[in-house]
Amino acid sequence: MDDLERHRAELTGYCYRMLGSAFEAEDAVQETLVRAWRGGYDPARGPARPWLFQIATNICLDMLRTPQRRARAMDLGPAAAPGAGLGDPLPEHRWIQPVPDSRVLPADPADLAVARESVRLAFVAALQHLPPRQRAVLILRDVLRWRAAEVADLLGASVASVNSALQRARAALPATPEPRADVDEELLARYVDAFERYDVERLVALLHEDATMSMPPFTWWLRGRDDIRTVMLAADAPCAGSRLVRTAANGSPAFGQYVNGEPFALVVVEPADGRIAATTAYLDPALFPLFGLPMTSGAASRTDR
Repeated sequence: MDDLERHRAELTGYCYRMLGSAFEAEDAVQETLVRAWRGGYDPARGPARPWLFQIATNICLDMLRTPQRRARAMDLGPAAAPGAGLGDPLPEHRWIQPVPDSRVLPADPADLAVARESVRLAFVAALQHLPPRQRAVLILRDVLRWRAAEVADLLGASVASVNSALQRARAALPATPEPRADVDEELLARYVDAFERYDVERLVALLHEDATMSMPPFTWWLRGRDDIRTVMLAADAPCAGSRLVRTAANGSPAFGQYVNGEPFALVVVEPADGRIAATTAYLDPALFPLFGLPMTSGAASRTDR
């Protein structure tokens, strides 16, 4: 089983990109390893990796038979105007969910930059627009760097059909962004200080002019520093006294937000060019254990995870 288990992180990253949910990815990988173990892996037949990915792909394709795709708030409608209500929450299965970096990113620094970009929330959301088999082809070829012949063997398809699917998938997606520079820790420290003090002016000053802010499970979202400032000033400081505890999600800095000592939101912060380009606050305390965050702020530490 150890020979199979060592592939868990890579398989989890693959299944997460396919499914858009850390919980579903974990389920898919666990089922993959169980099926492989029951199937009696024999090293003499060849490497375990292609066999495991074939099992995982079939499981993911079965899970994706429902027509409902996961998305971000900005994929579901236009930005809200200040003063607009949050509306009704959508169920969990409608959202791209965050994933801990520790579950999906490789240890090898040579592979880390590309892997980090390919789990960004925007990229994973864009993948969900592709038909499942095209999605698998693009991830295997462009993210995991499999050869066309290897993908063809995995899918039981011809090399020509794999190349055709890859071309269609690439045409439907924006180009993978250039790897970002290391995180600006000074910027994050100022963000945390302003957030915890609920200092709106200082907080908004750290944002890009066209920054976005969203709060799943609500489809409500904002674009632009001015609108974000207006809403925060009018909100009667609901998050005053919050405490932020550092973690990492989707290749980005993230924080467990505690209000009055209780878990409130998992906040994914996306810096770019010296400012904050986007924040996504998942209002779901059930995510805290997944990220190793305690359920009370008294047991938490501000140190990086």
